[in-house]
Amino acid sequence: MAFMPVSKNDMQQRAIEQLDFVYVIGDAYVDHPSFGVAIISRLLEYHGYTVGIVAQPDWRSTKDVLKLGKPRLAWLVTAGNIDSMVSHYTVAKRKRSDDAYSPAGKAGKRPDRAANVYCRLCRQAADDVPVLCGGLEVSLRRFAHYDYWKDCVLPSALVDTGADILMYGMGEHQIVEIANRLNAGESINTIRDVRGTCYLCEPVETPFGAVQCPSYKEVSENKELYAKACRIQYDQQDEVYGKTVIQRQGDKMLVQNPPAYSLTTQELDLIYSLPYERTYHPCYESVGGVPSIEEVQFSITHNRGCFGFCNFCSIALHQGRLVTVRSEQSVLEEADKLVQMPNFKGYIHDVGGPTANFRGPSCEKQLKSGLCKGKKCLAPTPCKNLHVDHREYLQMLRKLRAIKGVKKVFIRSGIRYDYLIEDKDDEFMQELIEHHISGQLKVAPEHCSAAVLDKMGKPHIEAYKRFQKKFYEITKRKGKEQYLVPYLMSSHPGSKLSDAIELAMFLKENHIRPEQVQDFYPTPGTISTCMFYTGLDPYTLEPVYVAKEPKEKAMQRALLQYYKAENQHRIIEALERAGRRDLIGHGKGKLVAPDREYMKKQKENSFANKKGKGKKMTHKNNKNRRKR
Repeated sequence: MAFMPVSKNDMQQRAIEQLDFVYVIGDAYVDHPSFGVAIISRLLEYHGYTVGIVAQPDWRSTKDVLKLGKPRLAWLVTAGNIDSMVSHYTVAKRKRSDDAYSPAGKAGKRPDRAANVYCRLCRQAADDVPVLCGGLEVSLRRFAHYDYWKDCVLPSALVDTGADILMYGMGEHQIVEIANRLNAGESINTIRDVRGTCYLCEPVETPFGAVQCPSYKEVSENKELYAKACRIQYDQQDEVYGKTVIQRQGDKMLVQNPPAYSLTTQELDLIYSLPYERTYHPCYESVGGVPSIEEVQFSITHNRGCFGFCNFCSIALHQGRLVTVRSEQSVLEEADKLVQMPNFKGYIHDVGGPTANFRGPSCEKQLKSGLCKGKKCLAPTPCKNLHVDHREYLQMLRKLRAIKGVKKVFIRSGIRYDYLIEDKDDEFMQELIEHHISGQLKVAPEHCSAAVLDKMGKPHIEAYKRFQKKFYEITKRKGKEQYLVPYLMSSHPGSKLSDAIELAMFLKENHIRPEQVQDFYPTPGTISTCMFYTGLDPYTLEPVYVAKEPKEKAMQRALLQYYKAENQHRIIEALERAGRRDLIGHGKGKLVAPDREYMKKQKENSFANKKGKGKKMTHKNNKNRRKR
């Protein structure tokens, strides 16, 4: 099967005079099911529609977006697989020099806030054609949201894009229903009841029975109201009990319909059976291809959703908390396809998803009643109703390992160790260590301070300690030399300097030397970003400490890499600021050795103290002499 048309010549070869949809995207065109564009375009094709791809158009004119002509039914717009602002800027707001989703990995191929720019460009190119936007960037900006890069609250992405409909979350159900209704001649202005979509309307047209958020104006001016709006949005993000949510945006009303239903196993199997080329478009070959394909080309996604629900993660608001899975047969069939590819070397790089070892709902209750509002399945401790079972996942991995031509099956997407350690059967953990790790297993304790972990929505460090102990016991027993690589985060809301010091001491005592540390990045829509902006916990409205001063953020980050010589002075400065000079020195129980500047300061202080004492003694002696 060929790639989707990217030129008029492609259209002519397929005898297409006018495309049903023109898909304007912020990434290079990669036809692989790890890319949302590939899934949506192949699904539309399966349902009988024609789709053309305009990848990374020049946004300074309408010439590129019109190169395939006007679409018959609608423009489709997405910024790409990841947020364009995160793609462009580091957490320190410095411009990145590369972009894995662009040809040859070169940055600068898309504009900032790409979805906004592309939607307006499509509207300018053909005002009479509906504009539908979707993908992660707009999904997380569907309500009024704090924008880290501008340091202010911005309106819904629907206001800034000018699109007719915003599809949030995973968009398969939405796009097929909208396509069918447009194809049947229905006006875009009457398509207002599709689950998983948002639209703007006149306030008098607001549907009854909706849950109302404080308005854009109110959340822009009042941080407590922003926090309350955040909680409302998360509380209604459930496909079982979630209601329509509305929020005033100037003279319009934003209406968010309830979330789309998760795809069933049969629907997921269909999605992954579609005829993907599983690589980037050949037009990029001459410049060296598209780097983002390298990690996923020989990977298999077996699930969606994550009931882990970390506060800093966008999955809960985008994919949802309900875990749905593909059938074992579907996964094995995809593996067979990988084996047949000419550049397959025998290694399946990953069999995972948002969380690799989730293979079903966390409990039976959620299928009927939805996931518990304001509660987490694993944090701060596992729910008593948590169902832990790795048997089906393990059986699937065994069958994958047995496929002729497969040398090794790795698991590289996140393993939830806090879920794994609750499994009373060690069989999965033993085979994970024996067969599915290449020297290192990446896990995400993130921190060790209970106060910080509570704000992250993560389990307390005791769960990691239990897992770590068991991991190394089994590793040793199997005669392997393998290590845990913990992901850690500095400056998350709730983390004070004292918490960063506690984490540094934990790392040193456990002989952990993290090579990479992530400073908290306030991306739109998350609970943690709400705390960062408001200084409030949206579920309690209690104050939350937020490190915003660049110097303190640098100190917290340096503390997590306590062993680096270049961090020595900054760590000493942090310890002095926190009143923890007792941790400066040599030997057990110390975090960092004193540097020259610190020793010089200590000598100066010591000399000044002695001099001061000498003056006091002389004054006292003179006073005594006068008395005599």
